[in-house]
Amino acid sequence: MEADFAVIGGGLVGLSVALGLLNAGQKVVVIDGAESDPKASRGNFGLIWLQGKGVSQPRYARWSKESADLWVGFARDLSDITGVDLGLRQEGGLDLHFSDDSLEFAISENEAIQAKLGADYPFEVLGPDALRSEEPEVGPKVAGAVLHPGDGHADPLALLTALAKAVSLKGGQILAGAPVVGVAPRDGGFSLTCEDGSQVRTARVVLAAGLGAIKLGPSLGFCAPLKPERGQVLITEKMPPLLRRPSLIARQVHAGGIQIGATNEDVGMSRSVTFEGVAKLAADAVDAYPALARAQLLRAWGALRVMSPDGLPIYQESDEFPGAFMVSCHSGVTLAAVHAMRLPSWILKQADAPDLGVFGDDRFAA
Repeated sequence: MEADFAVIGGGLVGLSVALGLLNAGQKVVVIDGAESDPKASRGNFGLIWLQGKGVSQPRYARWSKESADLWVGFARDLSDITGVDLGLRQEGGLDLHFSDDSLEFAISENEAIQAKLGADYPFEVLGPDALRSEEPEVGPKVAGAVLHPGDGHADPLALLTALAKAVSLKGGQILAGAPVVGVAPRDGGFSLTCEDGSQVRTARVVLAAGLGAIKLGPSLGFCAPLKPERGQVLITEKMPPLLRRPSLIARQVHAGGIQIGATNEDVGMSRSVTFEGVAKLAADAVDAYPALARAQLLRAWGALRVMSPDGLPIYQESDEFPGAFMVSCHSGVTLAAVHAMRLPSWILKQADAPDLGVFGDDRFAA
């Protein structure tokens, strides 16, 4: 099999990039791993989130904002192509706080970002009365919240389905259950060997394999200093409309269930659900929204985020093997729009390519 681009990784990041390359006229094959691989896209909380992103790096704040601004058109186009409803609601998001000190710290972080982005980063601080006017189900233990109008949420599994369908409809090929075990440069490109012995010859390659890049990255000249972070998530039975806006504690999905999450745990590659994790999530959710005390939990799961040492995305063309690109982030939903609509111009070195130099993998070389 031959292609202009082989995208290693069939999650939200890989499929978004693949769709963008197809729209740019490239011949693309997506190579997805085994079912047993830690697939972050399948356990995603589904937020399109700007708050707090870019405190230490304003370019990340701008990149996230650019994606959030593109999301409505991105979702509309995907739905028109595939017929899949992404469940998008982008009417603002709430960062809830149980203490004045915690709220003040969040305000200071948002003010720091606003000082760098100006009017492109609006936010509003809601005291208890204003908050409950906006979100009547918020309980008395919540001291206040920060409201950002650009935040929202979507159904990550619907997004994953729509992206895969769109890639196929646009002429891309998806090889499922075919883990890449080797990548070797060849004249004019690369040769990829899959676990079943099949090979893909490609002019260029995009490594978007999440935690799989830890193993494959060095063979292409990347540092790939990624690590897993477990997030446990709960979901309730379907309920009548209860939550107007998503928060970092809970969101109501378009089918009616309440998704509660998520933990941030450094436990290696374990995706187990723990009693302690589930209990803490449930307690925080009831403290934030007392009406959830009567909700029945249907299921819980653990998934692994893909984290770089500084929490920022990685976008890098290999110095050692030109034509090999690494794309990695832990915000696959938030950044899906720019990965599909803006990142391909950077990969293809077009005149309108975004400046992503601060996100290079080489920042970890030392």
